[in-house]
Amino acid sequence: MIVRILKIPNEFKEALPILRKIERAGYEAYFVGGSVRDTILHRPIHDVDIATSAYPSEVKSLFRRTVDTGIEHGTVMILDHGNGYEVTTFRTESGYQDYRRPDKVFFVRSLKEDLKRRDFTINALALSESGEVTDLFGGLADMKQHIIRAVGDPNERFNEDALRMMRAVRFASQLDFKIEQATLAGIARHSQLLEKIAVERSHTEFVKMMLGVDAENGLNIMLQTKLYQHVPVFGDHFKELQQIVDTKFDLVNETQVWSLICYQFGFSRQQITHFLKRWKTANKIINDVILTTDLRFRIAANRVDNWLLYQAGRQNVVNAITILGKPNHTESQELLQKYDNLTITNKKQLKITGGDLIKRGILKPGPTVGQTLNYLERAVVSNQIGNTPQELIKATLNFIK
Repeated sequence: MIVRILKIPNEFKEALPILRKIERAGYEAYFVGGSVRDTILHRPIHDVDIATSAYPSEVKSLFRRTVDTGIEHGTVMILDHGNGYEVTTFRTESGYQDYRRPDKVFFVRSLKEDLKRRDFTINALALSESGEVTDLFGGLADMKQHIIRAVGDPNERFNEDALRMMRAVRFASQLDFKIEQATLAGIARHSQLLEKIAVERSHTEFVKMMLGVDAENGLNIMLQTKLYQHVPVFGDHFKELQQIVDTKFDLVNETQVWSLICYQFGFSRQQITHFLKRWKTANKIINDVILTTDLRFRIAANRVDNWLLYQAGRQNVVNAITILGKPNHTESQELLQKYDNLTITNKKQLKITGGDLIKRGILKPGPTVGQTLNYLERAVVSNQIGNTPQELIKATLNFIK
């Protein structure tokens, strides 16, 4: 059966001149991978990848502006009108000593040989410039049945690149698909290989999974297949992770992902820092998770005050409400309203500065200036004094007595 996409997305149309130029030179060229899958599923397209029978040197000879982004693996980036398109030569691979990168790459002229090395059938699709889809491994049928299935033998695919196990779980969550039984069994059989993968790569897949439409299912698969035992710290927290699975959640950013986990694990600020450092998390995220988790604990203890809300910031108040699981609940709305009613939401909104106090002769340059502004900031936030120059000056005079 020939399947043809009648309405080619603009992202592909913009790249069609690349395909046509390669084809005019006598080579094959196709759009491949996730962009084809997402087009068929009517999802947003992110990266447009092109595969070709032309070897890297042949691709480079056709275009004026190219970058060798991964030429040892057959990938050349073509720069075109401000866009960069990765064009990769059809290839086969052999030997995967590190469970990630092939020991050897062989360039071939066969599309079939190229597609059969890919991870899942729904990603082993190629789209021609005419809109015709090449599906050699049943990806369209699996897509229709909402199934994630490894191309060929799952054991081989996961030994080639162990991260594919996390990708399977991520796709199950993002697409709301089920993982086919043999593929699921392969994940369970080889879950320990995930330890061979750089934490940063597992981190990316895990966060994407937790932000998917069926994240509870994704996390549950990690528990069922023992994948959770082979990522940082999770191995000691099966019970807490199961409780997260049993709780309906709808997360929209990475801070919420880690805050939900840290709250469920009962982590202190110090433990959060250690935990997220293990996961190679950005410092900004770590700080926001600390603030969000602290606020969530204080909500549970009914000990939320203005200063806590102020320190957290509006976005982290929203994050705490989200992991509370009751975004429209009266308590949640009152909490957000309480933040919005704060007199100030950052120090710069104080109606007096250290420079003003020095000019007026009230303070001399030195540490006292910062200490005084800190005092005024907290007093205004806590509604102990008003945010007017007169009241701030009066409070300063009382403070430095």
